Amino acid sequence: MRLGIIIALLIFVAQLSAQRIISPKLVEIDWKGIVYKKEWSFDFRLHENGAAIAYNSGKIKSYHRTNYYHAEIGFTRDPREKSQSKISLGGRSGSFIYGKVNNLINIRVGAGVKKYLSEKQKRKGIAVGYTYEFGPSIALLKPYYLDLIYTTEQEGMLKAFTVSEKYTQANADRFLNINSIDNKSSFFTGLDEISIRAGIQGKIGAHLSWGAFDKSVKAFETGVMFDLFASKIPILVETEEISNKPYFVRLYLNLQLGSRNNR
Repeated sequence: MRLGIIIALLIFVAQLSAQRIISPKLVEIDWKGIVYKKEWSFDFRLHENGAAIAYNSGKIKSYHRTNYYHAEIGFTRDPREKSQSKISLGGRSGSFIYGKVNNLINIRVGAGVKKYLSEKQKRKGIAVGYTYEFGPSIALLKPYYLDLIYTTEQEGMLKAFTVSEKYTQANADRFLNINSIDNKSSFFTGLDEISIRAGIQGKIGAHLSWGAFDKSVKAFETGVMFDLFASKIPILVETEEISNKPYFVRLYLNLQLGSRNNR
């Protein structure tokens, strides 16, 4: 009797198991991106008074924070610079910047942080954040040379010729006389006379990254950058109206391209 009951119960359980439908569990694959260990990128930057190109090497601490090192070279103009056009002695059309005494080449290095404000985005999404950076700045001052017009008398006739010169107190009257200027000299003239000024630099900006956690780096930045030096940076001849400054503050736009990896 007991055996019959046990067999009946087993048959009943088996029938229930056969009627049960087992549905596979749906697993949602959330492509929030891969957190890589490192990234590198190039910056292509335009700012109010010049441009620059830079290299960044970063260590990804988490999906929302990257610490990076930065190295950059670029140039800065004084916003008061005015280009003058003129027909040279050789009959060619030329131009020069009146009153300019130095070209300013900037070398900046620094350490920075990039942080995303939003939660980890899906692949191909846009991550919004900010970045800031601080470090040393080096100003390379290359003298600005002009081809100045001189005359000499030969066989009772005046003949004009040009001499490439930079600004000095001795030639100030001729250097600042438009009628005595023929054209600007080659940029390479005076490269062996570069002087150096040291200072500090920094920036802070808004950062937008496309596919912020993909292998490729594609980002856009806009913000404020500055350079501060211990003394004035002589770009233009100083007058009652024009005075050189020891600092530069300007807005910038930056395109960043690169790659991430786990090495």
